[in-house]
Amino acid sequence: MRKVIAAINMTLDGVFDHTAGIPDEEVHQHYADLLAEADVMLYGRITYQLMEFWRTILANPSEEKTMNEFAVAIDKVPKIVFSHSLTAIDWESASLATRNLEEEVFAWKQQSGKDIFVGSRSLILQLLKLNLIEELQLCVYPVIAGSGSLLFEDIKDRTLLKLVKTKTFTGGAIILYYQPKRR
Repeated sequence: MRKVIAAINMTLDGVFDHTAGIPDEEVHQHYADLLAEADVMLYGRITYQLMEFWRTILANPSEEKTMNEFAVAIDKVPKIVFSHSLTAIDWESASLATRNLEEEVFAWKQQSGKDIFVGSRSLILQLLKLNLIEELQLCVYPVIAGSGSLLFEDIKDRTLLKLVKTKTFTGGAIILYYQPKRR
């Protein structure tokens, strides 16, 4: 059965803003490789619209090879977008969700194949509350943002996690791999 894996970037002080971190070639390569292990990415509207940036890199490649490789990887992976305001999407590999989040995840989990990745804060929080995340991958950048939205600021219930692995990048970022301890 497929796993639901939440993967998101954050700063040392817990800010999840995608522009607060400093991804380098090594981090871009890591995420390009990670997307190759996904059958689907789940996004909320805001993160999806941020990810559309990579379409510009596809059209006008960067001088950084790993940025181009990430753009190709994000373009290939199917994306399901959860939105109350979007009525259409023009990215060929993306579609609007036709079911609620819980139903969509259960439907994907029943199929065989690669893992289900979640890359939006709002969806991660909802899936944590539903106990549907099997792994949480937090890429922590060596940056103190000082302000911004905190990744877990809306979590009211205590959630215990077990650290199962770490990955350190030469630029100072670290990925912490956690599994939620089930109640």
